[in-house]
Amino acid sequence: MSEILVLVEHTDGDVKKVTLELLTKARELGTPSAVFVGAGFEKAKDKLGEYGAAKVYVGESAELTGYVVAPKAELLAKLVADASPAAVLVAATAEGKEIAGRLAIKTGSGILTDAVDLKLEGGTFVAEQSIFGGSSIVHSAVTAGTPIVAMRPNATPPAPETAAAERVDVSVELSESAKLAKVVEKVAVAKGDRPELTEAAIVVSGGRGVGSAEKFSVIEALADQLGAAVGASRAAVDSGWYPHQSQVGQTGKTVSPQLYVACGISGAIQHRAGMQTSKTIVAINKDPEAPIFELVDYGVVGDLFNVVPQATEEIAKRK
Repeated sequence: MSEILVLVEHTDGDVKKVTLELLTKARELGTPSAVFVGAGFEKAKDKLGEYGAAKVYVGESAELTGYVVAPKAELLAKLVADASPAAVLVAATAEGKEIAGRLAIKTGSGILTDAVDLKLEGGTFVAEQSIFGGSSIVHSAVTAGTPIVAMRPNATPPAPETAAAERVDVSVELSESAKLAKVVEKVAVAKGDRPELTEAAIVVSGGRGVGSAEKFSVIEALADQLGAAVGASRAAVDSGWYPHQSQVGQTGKTVSPQLYVACGISGAIQHRAGMQTSKTIVAINKDPEAPIFELVDYGVVGDLFNVVPQATEEIAKRK
């Protein structure tokens, strides 16, 4: 079967869930080969092998992580030239999409971003995407070069299938342009017990209807009972009620969890574009005409400050 390159997202060897999803999807399309950049491969090897990486290209040079984004694109470009893979899969994160764009330019290839599915039809990779703020679903294919596809997190349920994860060391001589933006400091952001927003299987989000930063505690309580991440609409973020890194929407993060609970969110197209590919959507809003109800699987018309605490209490009872 044809080789499919998968760029590994990790933190010091802790492999992120989206990489396991990409490896699972790559197994459906060919033979997965992971591309691991940075330190920590020995820590990551077992996990990559567990999810089907037959081979792992390892670039450990400090240069590859000492500069911003560009070195990873150059390493991938070298692998595309040397290994001639059938496709390259990356996560549709901010960094992943920038790497994909740079790689497309370097290899003269087509790029498909924010794919929610990818299939092989008659020898052609066909991606499913949500476009125009989520109003349309399209199917797209690359017509030049090696297909480069950025897939949304949570688009594919990760499924284990053991492979060898054979290590192959690789390196690349960086161009001067790849060294123009240098990493001078790394600061670890303190994280709580909640899952990362883009990787969470369940997301509970609050909007303008929450009313204040203090009242977001109601949203957080429900999220904690569900083991969910907390999101926020742009209106809530712009009001200073919740951090920008939690914003879901066209100018925030795109999520595609198994369950999305929207509390006090009207459903503006900007927000819908960031969450409408969620598998099951539940909305709580006191306005029965709110646009969000056009999108949901289950809608509750009511005051979120009555509905959400009752739901939180009921979930706690059933644990």
